[in-house]
Amino acid sequence: MFRGDHAKLICDVSELSGLFHDAPSMESFLQKITAMVTHHMACEVCSIYLYYEDQNELVLKATKGLHPSSIGNVKLKIGEGLTGLAFKEKRPICEGQVRDNPNFRLFPGIGEEPFESFLAVPILRGAVEIGVMVIQSEKKNYFSPEDIQIFRAITSQLATTIETAKLLITLNDQRQVKPVLAADLKLVKGRCGSQGAVLAEAIVVDALLTDVEHLAKLARPVSEEDFYRAVEETENQLQQLQKQIETNLFDVSALIFTAQILMLKDKGFLDAIVKFIQNGVNPPQAVVHVVGEYVRKFGAITDSYLRDKIYDVKDVGRRLLENMTGLSHHHNDFENRVVIARELLPSDALKLFSQKVKGIILLSGGATSHVSILARSLNIPLVVADEPGLLSLAEGTRVLLDAVMGCIHINPSEDTIKKVFDREDLRKDLDHLKKFIRLRPHTKDGTPVQLMANINLLGDLKAACEFKADGIGLYRSEFPFLIRSSFPSEEEQCVIYRRLIEGMPGKETTLRTLDVGGDKILSYYDYGHEENPFLGLRSIRFSLKHQDVFITQIRAMLRAGHDARLRILFPMISSVDEFQRAKGIVQECIYGLEQEKQKVCHPPLGAMVELPSAVELIDEIADEADFLSIGTNDLVQYLLAVDRTNERVADLYLPHHPSVLRALKKVVDAAIKYGKDVSICGDIAADSKFLPFLLGIGIRSFSVDARYLPKLHQHLADIDLHQAEQSAAQLLKQSKVERTSQLMGLE
Repeated sequence: MFRGDHAKLICDVSELSGLFHDAPSMESFLQKITAMVTHHMACEVCSIYLYYEDQNELVLKATKGLHPSSIGNVKLKIGEGLTGLAFKEKRPICEGQVRDNPNFRLFPGIGEEPFESFLAVPILRGAVEIGVMVIQSEKKNYFSPEDIQIFRAITSQLATTIETAKLLITLNDQRQVKPVLAADLKLVKGRCGSQGAVLAEAIVVDALLTDVEHLAKLARPVSEEDFYRAVEETENQLQQLQKQIETNLFDVSALIFTAQILMLKDKGFLDAIVKFIQNGVNPPQAVVHVVGEYVRKFGAITDSYLRDKIYDVKDVGRRLLENMTGLSHHHNDFENRVVIARELLPSDALKLFSQKVKGIILLSGGATSHVSILARSLNIPLVVADEPGLLSLAEGTRVLLDAVMGCIHINPSEDTIKKVFDREDLRKDLDHLKKFIRLRPHTKDGTPVQLMANINLLGDLKAACEFKADGIGLYRSEFPFLIRSSFPSEEEQCVIYRRLIEGMPGKETTLRTLDVGGDKILSYYDYGHEENPFLGLRSIRFSLKHQDVFITQIRAMLRAGHDARLRILFPMISSVDEFQRAKGIVQECIYGLEQEKQKVCHPPLGAMVELPSAVELIDEIADEADFLSIGTNDLVQYLLAVDRTNERVADLYLPHHPSVLRALKKVVDAAIKYGKDVSICGDIAADSKFLPFLLGIGIRSFSVDARYLPKLHQHLADIDLHQAEQSAAQLLKQSKVERTSQLMGLE
């Protein structure tokens, strides 16, 4: 039976990407596919059904041969009709006289009655279910085994293209129904990024960016003098914001409003606006014209850091319009609001802090861990929730952000509000727990334990001192790098490190060298494309590749700690060779500084154990290093090959996995064998359920966010070391996660 040139059809399919350019929409693109298939298969009907997981149904999205009104209106549950059955069983279904099959579902009014032969093939990309493609003919017994084989090849070849079209259609559908989605939202469950609970009106950052044009439309005619006055007033506002943030966050202030201030001094930007004004354009509209042109120019730039300056351009335009016209839009006031955004840069979080935001909701979870850490240091409650409907919340919507449980309540009832705020919050809990803090923490039987503080920002020093931290167990030095628009100089870093050391005089301070890459991206550095950045150029790899950056940082550390108990820690060490290379650079820096007659320290050098390769080489690394620090978050992630920011596998991120427990024991044993200090940081270091095990295997030094110190003091006092050792020995014998979970009381 001749169906046209099948080889030609497959060739045409391979060129389908060209049809995107001719199709005005994704729906019309799918229509072109159905027309092409019916032509080559010499049949009368081709229909494409797409699967929507949230509705658990197949929806007809394109057809050639059936009535156009059927598109979007014909819907099938999984297993319903022959089409639904083909999808459910993931197999082709071919019928020569379709009405003889009791599973056939006829939809009256769509013109399906004349067609006898029926062939349905599921559209799959590997295990991903995309939909079903159906062809039909008026002739009985029309489709042959060869047709089935060819049609399967066609749908397989088209799967990725149709999946892309489906994604774009879904995004368009979401935009069209956003108001409905927002109205339906009552409770959104997300992940806690920074704890706290706040009740406030929401402000959607995405909506903010449309305010420039909105304000211009409302503006009355103003003069050229009004424009110049607005420029001066806007510059003063931005400089004041910059001063505020420098006072509160010296180490990461880094002139984050520089881009906006420089635009107000840019002759090209201002002259372009003045030219419009002098040609008779009302100044607010002149601002809109020029801001729009700059937005288009920045949008066309491939460099992601420069492209992100679109926000700064629009922010300047909005401020100019407000100051010029006296108009304001509620979206522009961040104070006492819960900000909702797709994603934020660390500098954005600092801007929000300077403008007294009450809470943050982010839709993007993959690249937000550093923003979450920053929010914790700034005491801004933050929740990450993958719910696009949040972006369409109406102005003035009340949001109860419960960033302890990770819940977002939309227009909450008074009862819900009372329950959340009646619950003992973290701050009150800390005040209560202060009575448990002892000058020298120890277990119930008197074994001394060192409780150190993790420091992200200099502002964290206050809590570390208040809760009597024994020192700084980990300073994350990357934050001054993440916030700035270029690598900080040696002098800038030296001042920051010096202030850190002086913040805990006489106590030990451990500075971790630059840990960027993965989800901590320097916006001003071109990483190139990395398929998996968590396995890419990050941490010590980055430093050893960019030795100019590394040497600058090491010199600053050595100078800052010349009279202090300073230690330097290298992150993500994977081999002895790597540690020795880093160590060699430190020794070269010491020699160079001494030749310059600079005061320097000769600090102990430590290796951070967070890779399986380091665990396997732990004896050799322990022999080489002066001390060890176990980074549990990454160690668990890499041992179990689980991305903890990925919701689909987050339940497999199990710190109590037997392999993790045994790896921890192996590292501690090596440290004890070679007489080296070993400390532990990461989430499990602050988890009271892990505390007996960690003490039982020999860990005596913990480094946690300062707010967890009082609770650790409290739990330490209840632990008998001998019992902890017996419990740890029992846990290390287990091979099943279920059993370790039971023994640790995690169920």
